[in-house]
Amino acid sequence: MRYTTLKLLIILVLGLGNCSAQLSDLAKIDYTRLPKGGSEVGYDRLRGAFNYPIRLGEGNYFLVGMDYSKIDLSFDSSVDNFDIEAVEDFQLLDINFGYTFKMKGDWRFGARFSIGYSSNLVRKLSVEDAVFAGDVVFINDKRKDSKVSKPYRLIIGVSYAENRGIPFPLPFISYYRKFHPKWSYKLGIPTANLQYHISAKSRLKWVAELDGFTANIQGGLLVNENEIADKANMSIIISGLRYEYKFTKHLELFGNVSRIMSSNAKLKDSNHNTINSVKKNNIYYLRTGIRLKI
Repeated sequence: MRYTTLKLLIILVLGLGNCSAQLSDLAKIDYTRLPKGGSEVGYDRLRGAFNYPIRLGEGNYFLVGMDYSKIDLSFDSSVDNFDIEAVEDFQLLDINFGYTFKMKGDWRFGARFSIGYSSNLVRKLSVEDAVFAGDVVFINDKRKDSKVSKPYRLIIGVSYAENRGIPFPLPFISYYRKFHPKWSYKLGIPTANLQYHISAKSRLKWVAELDGFTANIQGGLLVNENEIADKANMSIIISGLRYEYKFTKHLELFGNVSRIMSSNAKLKDSNHNTINSVKKNNIYYLRTGIRLKI
């Protein structure tokens, strides 16, 4: 029971990672590969995103953007209790609207609202495919303050996303500190990492992250000849190394080679009850991409 509770807590904590990324990324394209190996399912994801800032005043910006993913699942031929072709391809799209402004003192306010869809798209879009998300955060950034001997950044707030499959907002906390010219760390929610700054342009990180998705299955999927699945869910907790290289001040290449700590692939009914779990013995997680950062 203690292990199950801890595992759920890790999923909740790491599942907030996209909030931080979407607030700082102006544009991004990446590819994720989860080799099937001895598992019953493999995972490939191609993702592209952008946010366009519109200046409203000194330090005040409105942002509009889009985040799109194409997900391909590859099932083993031994899976025969449902039609695997119906759930091999999924598409996710979020349209993002954000606003940020500088507050009194050293704090900044940021908010984001997203509307989109997450579905296998074998039919026309419907209300069941729709997903919503929102974040509200307060940021105290001292990373470039010459008066601070050990630069830091603190972000606190709340985050909600239907894609996580959790029907309530979750806390968002992130504390970054550079405690040595070559070393820094990030603790809290959504993630933890330890960074070694190789040079001004490159750094190596140990990271812990969550990947995955929740999507609607249009028209339902017959499972075990007598049950109907309405949602597909995959969650992957990883831990490993990440390398980042800056071509310019804002343009960055990155790559992950990680080991999977835990993974789940489930089909759920309309009440979010699990009606089928696919065997998951994947070992490695590979990801690479390029992004334009604020």
